[in-house]
Order: sequence, then structure tokens, then C-alpha cells
Amino acid sequence: MRVLALDVGERRIGVAVSDPLGLWARPLQVITRRSKQEDYAAIAGLVEEYEAARVVVGHPLSLDGQVGPQALRVERYAAGLAERLSIPIVLWDERLSTAEAERLLHDAGETSREFRGRIDAVAAAVILQSYLDAVEERER
Repeated sequence: MRVLALDVGERRIGVAVSDPLGLWARPLQVITRRSKQEDYAAIAGLVEEYEAARVVVGHPLSLDGQVGPQALRVERYAAGLAERLSIPIVLWDERLSTAEAERLLHDAGETSREFRGRIDAVAAAVILQSYLDAVEERER
């Protein structure tokens, strides 16, 4: 069962995908946002291409766990996406995912300039791996 993950930002959407067993996440691509309809169509195409069983959407809660303006925007975005897809959409806490993605890329020897175009997809992979690890832990 593949899972797709999204890190929805103002200008870009980072996308990650799991392996077929739903154990490991990998960055896939970055979608440049144009309109919700075009975004949803691109995501639906990826869901179909990868035969994803669900989509995990990073939920940008504040550090104290509160739902702020950005989290509300993502909730509305996920609700709109859910109307267009026939698979479950899961909101997943994404606190510090971008910082973790930056650390991973820096540890891999990339400079900020080099990873600027990939950071959103790597952040989506961080979100997805967190989700997959939690699901695996629950199933034990």
C-alpha cells in the first residue's frame, strides 16, 4: 500500500511517496502552485500513477500544538482535495519537518542554495516517514 504525502506551502507543494509496503518514504517532486484546481489535478495524477491508498497532508500546528492561520488554510485545502479523491486524506502534525529536512540535506553535504528547490519534497518525506513509523508502531 503506497502512501503519498504533501507539504503544502504558499507557493509550492512538496510531494513524497512510500515504497509499496508502506515502510519507507522518499522525496518525489515539488509542484509549483498555480490554482487549487490545477494542484488537485496534479495530485490526483500522482495518486493514480503511484496507486496510492491514502494521502497524508502535513498539518502545520504551532509549536505548542495550537491551530493557527496556516493550519486552517491547510485544513481547507485538504478538505477540497478530499472532495476530488476517493481515498482517505490524513492530516499529520508536521512541526519542525522543514528544519529536519534542512538538517538532512546539510548533513548530506548540500548547501542551502543547492537544496532550495528540493527542500519541500524532502520535508514531505520527513512528514511521511513520521506517519509511516507511527502506523507501524500501532500495528505491533
